Amino acid sequence: MLFVEANGAKIPAIGLGTWELSGRTCARVVEQALRLGYRHVDTAQIYDNEREVGDGVRASGVRRDDVFVTTKVWTSHFVPNDLERSVKESLVKLRLSSVDLVLLHWPNPHVPLEETLGALAHAKRMGLTRHIGVSNFTVALIEQAAALSGEPLVCNQVEYHPYLDQAKVRAACDQHRMALVAYSPIARGRIKSDQTLAEIGHAHHKTPAQICLRWLVQQNVSAIPRTSRVERLSENIEIFDFALTEDEMAIISALASPKGRLTDFGFAPKWD
Repeated sequence: MLFVEANGAKIPAIGLGTWELSGRTCARVVEQALRLGYRHVDTAQIYDNEREVGDGVRASGVRRDDVFVTTKVWTSHFVPNDLERSVKESLVKLRLSSVDLVLLHWPNPHVPLEETLGALAHAKRMGLTRHIGVSNFTVALIEQAAALSGEPLVCNQVEYHPYLDQAKVRAACDQHRMALVAYSPIARGRIKSDQTLAEIGHAHHKTPAQICLRWLVQQNVSAIPRTSRVERLSENIEIFDFALTEDEMAIISALASPKGRLTDFGFAPKWD
């Protein structure tokens, strides 16, 4: 397994996203993923599956120290005392003494960022989490957060796949030694029927999804594809036995379009 190193954190390059996974399915998929070799699991308070994710981690038999567990604080818990309390609740649900990474799930303009980051840094100093970071932050917000945070921010988790150009956000992350973690890395399955990716895949005996994930990993990006199917779990992690050429990387990058974004809620920031 490759790692993305950022401000002291070593984030496994491929992880399991658990958005929309619930109940026994969620626990089973997490358990299977870890048994297949995944070492990175991503959840969030708003997913309402932290308990099942924790069950899957324990059922896998993999040592806790070998699994990188991320959770995300929802925007309604950004007031300092509330943030600390909610992170402790997440740990109770996960049945873990600490997680590896806690993120602010989305920007919240209604609570001063300095206060929220202060509480996040305090959670780290208390030992509730080994690392802290942000999610869905724009370049301007990354700059602001990096300047205000009393502890190093190790990543910005954002939507990223071949149809969405994130060059500006990637550059801002690089500047502050933060990793970019890609959610919806296979564009919610859209890439499966992409002719360009299929052709490149044919040359490497790989699927379009594997080409897509390899493209991300070769940019030093950590990707967290979500699936509920065990056969897809195997496919998504079998990307470390080949490499894309510079030309192939450029061809895939050229697939980006202004309408490529899939996640855009009313409360989202003004994207770069």
